[in-house]
Amino acid sequence: MDDVGAGPGCEWSAAGPLVEPVSAVTSLAFVVAAVVVVVLRRRAGLPVPVAYVALVAGVGVGSVVQHGPDPAWSDPAHDLPLVGVLCFLAADAVAARRRTARRWWWWALPTAVLMVVVIAWPRAGDLAQVGVAVVAGVLLVLRAYRGPAVRARVAVVLGLLGAGALVGSLSRTGGPLCDPSSVLQGHAVWHLAAASALAVLAPLVTPAGGPPPTDPAPRGPRP
Repeated sequence: MDDVGAGPGCEWSAAGPLVEPVSAVTSLAFVVAAVVVVVLRRRAGLPVPVAYVALVAGVGVGSVVQHGPDPAWSDPAHDLPLVGVLCFLAADAVAARRRTARRWWWWALPTAVLMVVVIAWPRAGDLAQVGVAVVAGVLLVLRAYRGPAVRARVAVVLGLLGAGALVGSLSRTGGPLCDPSSVLQGHAVWHLAAASALAVLAPLVTPAGGPPPTDPAPRGPRP
C-alpha cells in the first residue's frame, strides 16, 4: 500500500481502502464503547439509553467512513453523530440540573439546525461544534458541582478528554509529537480516550421521558 502524504492528523494518507488506517481502526473504539454500555446496563437490570448508545456507535461508524474510504459525503457522516452526542450530553445535563425528564427534541432539534450549518458553511460548522462541546462541558461541570456523588465520574471523564485532546493536538501535522510513519498516532489516542469517556459517562444518562434523575441536591449551610 503506497503512502500519498501526511494528512492534517499527521498519519500518512495511504492509497488504499483505508486512507488513515490507524485512525480508521481506532474509530471502532466508539462502537466497542456502545456495546460495553449495553452489556453492563443489561447485566445490572437497567434500561439501555438507546439514543445515547446509537449516537456513540454512530460516532465510530462516521469516523471509520472519514478515516477509511473517505467518500465525498464523509464529513456529514462524521459530524452528524458527533454533533448529536454533544447536543445529547448538553440536554442531559440540563435535565439533571432541573430534575426533570429529558425530552428527545431537546437534543434532536439543535442537532438538525447545526447540521444545516455544518453542510452549508463547513468552517462555521466546525466552530459551532467547538461551541457545543464547550457548552456540554460547562454543563457537565455544573452538574458535578450540584451533585457531589457524580464528581468522581465527571473528573475521570474530563481527565480522559483533556489528556486525549492534548495528545491529539500535539500530534497534528507539524506538531512536536507528529510522526507520520508511526503506528502510535495522536489522533488514535484521542479516539480511545473519547470513547472511554463516553462509556464512563453512560451511568449518568438520565431516563428519557421517565422519572426524574437522582443526582443528589447540593447541601446548603447548616443553621
